[in-house]
Amino acid sequence: MIFGKIFQYRIYWLLPSKISLSSESILSKVTITLSKICYNLCNNIILYSPSLVSYWGLEKYCHKVLIAHEHFLNFRTFTVTTPLPDRPPLIGYIGRLSEEKGVQHFVQALPIILSTYQDLRVLIGGNGQVEKAIEASLQAEKITARVDLPGWISHDDLPKYLNQLRLLVLPSYTEGLPNIMLEAMACGTPVLATPVGGVPDVLIDGETGFIMENNSPECIAENVIRALNSPDLERIAEDGRRFVEEHFTFKRTVENWKEILQNID
Repeated sequence: MIFGKIFQYRIYWLLPSKISLSSESILSKVTITLSKICYNLCNNIILYSPSLVSYWGLEKYCHKVLIAHEHFLNFRTFTVTTPLPDRPPLIGYIGRLSEEKGVQHFVQALPIILSTYQDLRVLIGGNGQVEKAIEASLQAEKITARVDLPGWISHDDLPKYLNQLRLLVLPSYTEGLPNIMLEAMACGTPVLATPVGGVPDVLIDGETGFIMENNSPECIAENVIRALNSPDLERIAEDGRRFVEEHFTFKRTVENWKEILQNID
């Protein structure tokens, strides 16, 4: 980047959707320092989502920020095959079973949720470091019979699983712009998520999905119940589907990048 400035090249920095470093680690401190130097040296910073400006603390560099996501969906694959009213009473989480995803808090919220809905079942798809802890927690609460753990779900099988759910829960501590959220919405599945990363640019509470303030078990349970009891659930699912179909096609993504690259000073 320094050589680029010396030879007067324009420098564009495409930031990844998220960083998963501990703020206390030496590597993180070095990365933060180098990032600040790069922010000042580059001509433009390209982000996936407007919310990442504040999420990454880039407010002082707003004049350099350009928004262009790389996400697009195959809407022939991710589509509604089972209308929401015809789906079984099933909610779930699909993704990596790791602490940063907050899935352990979702599991801790299940006793309250399942006691509220006697016919409700739960799907937790994925594998990872907290898998054994999740299994132990389910056994301790004696709710294993009502929770399905299919393990890792292939991308080809995702539409089938998403078309079974009445609600997808994403209680993450950190995210960029999660593909599973977009894929669920394309399948007509309402999404409840924490307002991290680029999530708030896609999920508008009560309009295209549901937002919960934090991922504490109590907050998750309260908001799952709120979403399932919403009289507008079908409308929200439909509006969410229309939103991703409008903004996350391959054509729209290419047009967005073309517009940005053509208008860069």
